[in-house]
Amino acid sequence: MQSISRYFSLSVEAAPLAVFRIFFGVMMLASIIRFWSYGWIEKLYLEPQFHFSYYGFEWIKPIGVATYGIFVLCGLSALGVALGYRYRPSIILFFLSFTYIELMDKTTYLNHYYFISLLSFLMIFLPASAYYSLDAKRSPNRAYQYVPRWCVDSIKLMLGIVYFYAGLAKLNSDWLFDAMPLKIWLPSKFDVPLIGNLMGQEWLHYGFSWAGAIYDLTIPFLLLYSRTRYVAFFLVVVFHVLTRVLFPIGMFPYIMIVSALIFFDAKLHHKILDWLSRRLKITKSYFDNGKALKFEKPARSILLGVLALFFGIQVLFPWRYVLYPGELFWTEEGFRFSWRVMLMEKSGYAQFKIVDKSNGRWFYVNNDDFLTPFQEKQMSFQPDFIIEYAHFLKEHFEKDGHKNIAIFVESYVALNGRLSQPYIDPKVDLTQVHDSFKHKSWILPFNDDIKGL
Repeated sequence: MQSISRYFSLSVEAAPLAVFRIFFGVMMLASIIRFWSYGWIEKLYLEPQFHFSYYGFEWIKPIGVATYGIFVLCGLSALGVALGYRYRPSIILFFLSFTYIELMDKTTYLNHYYFISLLSFLMIFLPASAYYSLDAKRSPNRAYQYVPRWCVDSIKLMLGIVYFYAGLAKLNSDWLFDAMPLKIWLPSKFDVPLIGNLMGQEWLHYGFSWAGAIYDLTIPFLLLYSRTRYVAFFLVVVFHVLTRVLFPIGMFPYIMIVSALIFFDAKLHHKILDWLSRRLKITKSYFDNGKALKFEKPARSILLGVLALFFGIQVLFPWRYVLYPGELFWTEEGFRFSWRVMLMEKSGYAQFKIVDKSNGRWFYVNNDDFLTPFQEKQMSFQPDFIIEYAHFLKEHFEKDGHKNIAIFVESYVALNGRLSQPYIDPKVDLTQVHDSFKHKSWILPFNDDIKGL
């Protein structure tokens, strides 16, 4: 207990937190600009006539042309975070606007969007503007050169959880012993400079699979240890640059590279800030006031309580899949929000049959009439998408005058190179079942076995 108490009384330089804040804000602003410039706001949120919602967040939808305003707020708040200008309102607004964007359509789910939401929520409770910020410049009484050590370590812990859980998720037979899904994806990357001619080699598929698992499981610890930190950061750069070259995952690799800088001591961060100061004509010495931020006991207790709850959820939430029967990759119950990154290649086929229960007449639905190609692809192999789409079809056709209808689906899914198998029980009327946290018993059994976590 004395050691714990001593730890929470320690102070460290605030420079690493300031550098992290600056890079985080700049990267988020660049991401928003990139997303807008590619026309994805229109394509993903305005063109579709139907949007898949997260369970419990059905009320969050695109709001027409005003959706652009949400992106403007998100970009401006990211800039405010980078500058440390009205930091607390800026980071709160960024968290709310970015998370709203993330929740507007489940089709666009990516682990790194979830990561950004969590990280921005965490940053609400950290004094990231105490040093080298406009807030510190404008209000010298709120400027501090030193902050509590746990403020910096909490970001390290968040990054460590992401990496370690991603590594644990790779400890399965498909990834390690069948090199799936890399064996499917990599041969198409033959045009990659220097190593393109090796992408079809099976030994490379296995090498990348095992190296990826080992990397994720060990990199947080290698970054923590001073003697291995520079080698570890080199590996971070190589891993994420290679990932960016091979797979279209946007800004995420760059975000992870700059985030890893938080593990370095303050000397490096002061060099970064010195470089920025010379370029931007900023007097950095103004912020080196020798003051240390100390939270009053009630405030500190509340902050640490919130962070303890936050990290408790982060540690436990990815394990919720053990509460469900069946193969996780097949049912996907507990798959999202658990750092299972690029672990499977799934493709599906889903044909919906509308039946008039009063006379037995029926017809098939043309999914192209309601869904974009991307939405249809995602819907075809995810059970919660299928049930939500079925209820949308029910409402649509009832408005068209069809009464007392039942909806059935003929569905097949292929997982990680296996032959496609029947996925949803074709005898179940999907209008009579609803999405929930309960096990979806209408998913047919997986005719294989994937061993591992």
